[in-house]
Formats: sequence, structure tokens, C-alpha cells
Amino acid sequence: MKNRIYIKDLKNNIGKEVVIAGWVDVRRDQGKMVFFDMRDMTGKAQCVVLPSHAEAIEQAKEIRLEWVLKMTGKVNKRPEKNIKAGVLNGELELEVLSIEVLSQAAPLPFDMSLEGYNLDITTELNNRALVLRQPKVQAIFKVQETVIDSFREFMKKNMFFEFQAPSIAPAVAEGGSEVFQVNYFNKKAYLTQSPQLYKQIVMSAFERVFSVNKVFRAEPSSTTRHLTEIVSLDAEMGFIDAWTDVRDMAEETVRYILKQVQEKNSEHLKLLNATLPVMIDKTPTLSLRDIQQKIFEKFGRDVRGEKDTNPEDERQICEIVKEETGSDFVFIYGYPTRKKPFYVYPSQEEPEYNEGMDLLCRGVEWLSGGRRINDYNQLMKHVEIWKMDPNKIKMFLEAFKYGVPPEGGFALGAERITMQILELKNIREASMFPRDMNRIDDRLNDEGY
Repeated sequence: MKNRIYIKDLKNNIGKEVVIAGWVDVRRDQGKMVFFDMRDMTGKAQCVVLPSHAEAIEQAKEIRLEWVLKMTGKVNKRPEKNIKAGVLNGELELEVLSIEVLSQAAPLPFDMSLEGYNLDITTELNNRALVLRQPKVQAIFKVQETVIDSFREFMKKNMFFEFQAPSIAPAVAEGGSEVFQVNYFNKKAYLTQSPQLYKQIVMSAFERVFSVNKVFRAEPSSTTRHLTEIVSLDAEMGFIDAWTDVRDMAEETVRYILKQVQEKNSEHLKLLNATLPVMIDKTPTLSLRDIQQKIFEKFGRDVRGEKDTNPEDERQICEIVKEETGSDFVFIYGYPTRKKPFYVYPSQEEPEYNEGMDLLCRGVEWLSGGRRINDYNQLMKHVEIWKMDPNKIKMFLEAFKYGVPPEGGFALGAERITMQILELKNIREASMFPRDMNRIDDRLNDEGY
């Protein structure tokens, strides 16, 4: 917009006539004057319409919340007694000379102010387009932006090559039946659960690779921590000596993300009353059998011998580790080989257990990864044991047929990390347009969220 300046730059224009544009965030009548708090993408500013500006004051009487305006005004310093310290533009106000209405808004269905905003998740999602304008909601996605950007930054700092994996695949990477099947020109295809097979192929050419991809999980679950569409932050690296190399890279990636959020999103964390999780110098690493024993000793609940963790196990082991070490994070490794996908590397000492790992934080899984099988013949044996059709993953197998170094990788869910960093109650709050069993923008039925 010609001649427009952003609200954040008003402080550089004291005494000057300027043009701003944005939304009416707050409207107040005070005597014969009308006050507006105007909002654009950079912040807010108080604007005052004086009765001496006859045309503007008449327009101001009609204007309501969320109207979109273009204003011309003079930037004035506030009187000393009216200065709001520590607030953007708290030391100035815009004396409005003229107003151009760019768009009117219907009356709001609920209070959007910080003081009055307290909606349940269903109301939030049913009014998503409007709710995205609320500062607390915007703060969530400002943090998520940093999570994704800092993942990408750290990967590039460590010589990882970025690629984009396809979302449609001829076979299922993770195994199992919880996938979305699509009719692909009268043939069966699937929405990808993970870019896993593709990132291993690309790794075999570029050595270190990463992707930021949408992935799809047809898990029939309506819990507060499951979505059917998520943003997956994936990394894969060659020439490792052991699965612990992957663990260490994953740990440093998460550490970098937390540091960037702390530096770039302090105001958003404060607005959301969120405290970053604690990551100590060396994150505790425990085997599945270790954590099961600890749970038995601490809580008397016997899950020893179980093939995987459940949500209660994850909450309890995080509680134990926090108490013992001060860490909000814990790595778990050594899952039964047959409980993980076919490509996960079995331990040489105990082949019935693999070298896969999960990273838990505050009772929820953040990250999954580990060492992969790089030997073609071993992969083919696993394809047979897992009863997979080798023709459907022919391109993947071909990469390993022609030489691949020892390798491994990991993946994080952007929404789940955001949820955990901000201690949100529902993962749908951490997805701008959440998809689940009961919703694709609109409700699909009368159950769930």
C-alpha cells in the first residue's frame, strides 16, 4: 500500500504525518473523543480521533471491532503520566486526521480481548478464521515457526541437504494398516505415513539429508495428542559408528530448537505463561527394560516384559527421571525388533532387541529414530519376515543393493513439540488447521472435538 508505514515504525516518526493500515483491535469512547487500538502484522498502537477533525469523528462513531482501516495521522508523544512503559508504542499515540474504511466486519460472536478470551477447543476450531487473529493463538504459531525454522537452521549448520519427499507412495513405510488409501488412477496408493524410505534413498546419494514434510496417520484415535495430518521434521545421516551418534545429533537438534525459542519467543512464552522444558548437559538414556523396572520399583505397577510403552508408562518414567536428574527429557532404546519397522537395526548382542530409540519429554514422545539396516541381504531377510512385497519398495531396495554406509536418523512432530513446549492441553491448539477423525475444517460428525 502506497506510503503506508508499519505500526512498529511509528516510534521513528514522532512529529510526522504518516499513513497506517490495519484492524480495529479495541474501540473506546471518552467524552467527545474516540480511541482506537489499531493492529497490523507488526504490533499495536493507540489512535485518537479528536472532535476538531469533524469528518473523521463522524466516521469513528460508526466504526466497530475488526473493521479494516487506512488512517492518516500525526505521531505525537504521550504526556509523561500516560506513558505505558515496556509496551510497544506505549510512549506515543497517533492523532487521526482522516480515515478510509477498507472493509467492514460483522459483530463478533465472542470476546476476542486478552482479558475475555477463554474459549473451549470446539468453539476455537469452529471459528478458526477469526480465532487466528487472537494474540495468544498467534503466539502459538510464532513459536511453531521458530521450531521449524531452527530445525532447518541446525540441519544446514551440520551439512544436511534439504529435500522434499512425495506425499503419495506405492507402499507403507512403517508397516501396519493405519494408512489412508487413495484411488490413484484406479490403482491403490497411500498417503505417506513418513518420508522414511525416501530420505534413506536420498541419504544414499547425499550422505546427510533432512526434510520438512506433511505426513498422514490413519490412526483411529480422538485423544488430545493425536492428529491425522502433521508436519514431520526428518533427518538421516550416513557414516555413523553406532546408534548413539544418531541420539547425540537428535539431542543437539532439540537443544538448538529450545535455545532459539527462548531467544526469539520470550514475549510469546510470557503471554502464554509457558516455561521451557529443562534439558541438562547429557540427557539420560535408559533401555525399555530399565524404565519398566524403575516403574515397578517406584509405582508398584508391573509392565516388565511389555513390548512398548503406553501413555501412563511415559508419564511415570518422565516423573522418575525428573526427580532423579532434573531433566525433563529421557531417551528410551532397546525395543523388541519385531515391534518396530523392518528397516530398524537389530542389536548385534541381542538381535531380539533393536537399536531404535524414542525421546520423551514431560510424559510425551517427542522424537523417534535410531540406526537403520544398511546391508542389502539383511534388509531382504527382514522384508520376507515382515511379509512385505519387495516390488512395492523396489526403488528403496535398489539404493541398498549398490552400497550404503552405516546410517540412521530421526523424526520430530512439529505440532507435538509446540504443544509440549507451551504446555497446551490439546494438540489441536498447535495445528493451525487440524485434521482428525472428526474434523476437516468442519465437524464430520457429532463426536470428539
